[in-house]
Amino acid sequence: MGQQSSKPPAEIRVLMLGLDDAGKSTLLYKLKYNEAVVTVPTIGFNVEMIETRKKATSLTVWDIGGQNKMRPHWEHYYEDTAGLIFVVDSSNRTRIAEAKREFEQVLKCEHLKKIPVVILANKQDLTGAVSAAEITKRFGLRKTCTNRDWFVQPCSARTGMGLEDGFRRMVHFVKTPSLLTEDHIRDTVYHLRSTMKQR
Repeated sequence: MGQQSSKPPAEIRVLMLGLDDAGKSTLLYKLKYNEAVVTVPTIGFNVEMIETRKKATSLTVWDIGGQNKMRPHWEHYYEDTAGLIFVVDSSNRTRIAEAKREFEQVLKCEHLKKIPVVILANKQDLTGAVSAAEITKRFGLRKTCTNRDWFVQPCSARTGMGLEDGFRRMVHFVKTPSLLTEDHIRDTVYHLRSTMKQR
């Protein structure tokens, strides 16, 4: 029988962004309390700590308001962020382009360079919701996220579907970062070329 570790859980600071009415606060409370909480638009931010089932890791999730007047303040929360969760209202097709613009703007920040990204394609329970595959295509993620780990998780803040999977994916990305960064690939190629020349 193994001994229980008294070691405190590793803490991961995660930033959760998205347009207003994307369902950020609703999904956060659904995940933490497993309750459908009626929320009002977040003015400022919410902070919640979520522990994994094995309690070896905890996520400190900063949920920042997504209204137009709040978005210029997002950058004040970027420093020391280990991962980005970007929530998209999949049922509102008219705002997908706006969400994409804001997402791309966020990725340009130096503090968020190469950190993993999980896009939560929320409101999948609603008729006509854009699929995760379509969001991947519309956001051009294979091009904009070439230097980082990324994933699009379909979910529903109302039913809870996909929420655990999305946050589990973030923990996995942060704890086991991909070795295939541009620098690593460049160093590997250089090493191989040098070895071949020596032969």
